[in-house]
Amino acid sequence: MLSLFPFISLDAKNRHIQRWSKRLLQIFGIQLLVNSPEAIPGNAYLLASNHVSWVDIHVINAFRPIRFVAKSEVEKWPIFGWMAKQLGTVFIKRDSSRHARQVVSDMASLLRTQSICIFPEGTSTIGKSVQSFKPNLFEAAVLAEVPVCTLAIAYFDRETGQHSEVPAFVGDMGLIGSMASILKNRSLRVELSFFPPTKAEADRKSLALYSQEQIAQYLANHCH
Repeated sequence: MLSLFPFISLDAKNRHIQRWSKRLLQIFGIQLLVNSPEAIPGNAYLLASNHVSWVDIHVINAFRPIRFVAKSEVEKWPIFGWMAKQLGTVFIKRDSSRHARQVVSDMASLLRTQSICIFPEGTSTIGKSVQSFKPNLFEAAVLAEVPVCTLAIAYFDRETGQHSEVPAFVGDMGLIGSMASILKNRSLRVELSFFPPTKAEADRKSLALYSQEQIAQYLANHCH
């Protein structure tokens, strides 16, 4: 199947990616809960999310596969880098404004037919708060005239109900070390909370700030 994967249809790829992602969550003992999925529009949209862990992408794909914009380093990750490429991930070179402009143009073209997820913080956090959203990639939604949806991702300990920092992929932590930490825990619940879309009639800075504030309020209320 792996050898045939690059040649099958997008719908078939999405079904396989979703199945793999659900299986991955089972292996790591992560329970998925989705709040307000009805907030997602039927047509293409830009999804802006906070970023906690390498697992975020697979959590979202377990619910509904989507294209992502990810840092170029992810492309070199074993297995997950290959999966990201097969799903059509757009890789962006950090600290390259020229490449960022090209990525925005490519995203705008894709958004006319496909939805894309971005992590506008540009880094991952422990998940209790959200850093400032960089507005650059929101320009793609403005150019494509598609709505912007907001997603808050939060991880909790299933036994205590408290916010968990176990999956946080921060500092000098490596992928293998992070995977080992989650496998050792195996009692996580991840919640995806979607917020109603905003029309891309606003400028990119307003769109970025609005998404950031929605997530910040959610985390303040749920992740003490």
